[in-house]
Amino acid sequence: MNTDFQKGAALPHPCFIRVNLWRMKLNEIEALDFDLALTLDSGQVFHWESCGSGYAGMIGDRAVYVEQQSGRLLISRGAVGAVGKYFALDHPLPDICNSFPADPAMSAARDYCRGLRIIRQPIWECLATFITSSMKQVAHIRQMSRALRQRFGERLTLGTIELYVFPSAKRLAHVPEVELRNCALGYRAKNLLLTAKRVSSGEADLHSWRELPDDELRARLCELPGVGLKVANCVMLFAYERLRAFPIDVWIERVLTQQYFPRRRKMRLQQLRAFCDSYFGEHGGYAQQYLFHHARKTTVRTRRSTQGCSRPR
Repeated sequence: MNTDFQKGAALPHPCFIRVNLWRMKLNEIEALDFDLALTLDSGQVFHWESCGSGYAGMIGDRAVYVEQQSGRLLISRGAVGAVGKYFALDHPLPDICNSFPADPAMSAARDYCRGLRIIRQPIWECLATFITSSMKQVAHIRQMSRALRQRFGERLTLGTIELYVFPSAKRLAHVPEVELRNCALGYRAKNLLLTAKRVSSGEADLHSWRELPDDELRARLCELPGVGLKVANCVMLFAYERLRAFPIDVWIERVLTQQYFPRRRKMRLQQLRAFCDSYFGEHGGYAQQYLFHHARKTTVRTRRSTQGCSRPR
C-alpha cells in the first residue's frame, strides 16, 4: 500500500471537502491531446469527485488527485505512472481520430469530443460497475458505486480527501444479498453477488482472459450473471483495451439508425453490429464513445432516458 495513504476517521462526503493544495506535493506531467473533465464525464467511470480545481478518485487501490492546466497534469505524489496509464496518455489520439470515417455525424462527434480518451480501468471494478449500471442513469450509478465503496471498501485519505477502494470480488462474494440491495442495487444485487463468487473462486479468471481473442473473450464475459452483449463490450473496451469493441445501447442505436440508416424502418442489432465492425474498424470503441458522448450532451431530451451499457447512455 502506498505510504502516502492512511486509514482515517470518517470525513464529510468528498464533494464537500476543501482541498488544501498548498499542503499536497504535486507532480507535473505533459498531457497533450487530453481533456480530463471531458473524459471523466463521458460515462466510463462514476466515482471521481470534483475537488478544488481538479478531481479526486481511485486508480485501483491508489488514491489520486489530478488537476489539468492546459497541456499539463498536476498529480498527487507517487501517482504519475498510474495516472499516465489509467488515462491512456500513450494512445496516439490524433492518429486514432484521423482514422474515423469522414461522415457528418462522426466529424461532429470528433470535434465535440477532442481530448476524450478511453480509460484503462481495473477489470473487476469495471465489470462489477457495469453489472450494476443496467437501466440506470449516471446519478444513480454514482450513488451505487459510492455506497459499495463506503460500505465494503477500504477507506484511504490523501491530505484532507477521503476516498474508498472498490471492494474486491472476494470481499463482495461474502456479503449477503440483502446488504447489496441496501446499496440500491435492486435485482442487480443477485447478479453482482453470483459473479463475485465466480471470480473469487477462480471459476472466472478475469486476468487470464486477457490472452483470449475478442470473440472468445466476449463469449466468456456473457456467461457471467448480469452480463449481456452491451456490458461485455463495455468491459472489453474499458478494461481489456479492446479498442475495436463497439457497445450499442439506446443512445448509440438511435445515432446509428438516424445518421447512417435514415430510410430503414427497422435495423436489427445484429445488422448494426456487423456494420459498426466493418465501418468504424480497429478504433471503433473510440468512435462509439465519441458518438455516444456527443449525442448524450447535445440531444434535447423530451423524457428521462436510461443510459449506459446499460450505463447512463
